[in-house]
Amino acid sequence: MLHPSYSDLMKVVNSDVEQGEAPVVNSRYSIVMATSKRARQLIAGEESLVEDKDKKPLSVAIEELNQSRIKILGDEE
Repeated sequence: MLHPSYSDLMKVVNSDVEQGEAPVVNSRYSIVMATSKRARQLIAGEESLVEDKDKKPLSVAIEELNQSRIKILGDEE
């Protein structure tokens, strides 16, 4: 099981959205695509933004998203 859960990650990503605005992420697919893209960047040699450098790249990407170290941009950004 993924920890944190998809719904927890979606809350973190959408925490900056003001009342009445469309959420940045509204599906698990968006979370999966964002974390997999970040994991590929880490594999390619980019520096980790969290202290858990001994973990696998996908776990590091999930932790970065959970700690708001990376952001998912909407279509218009």
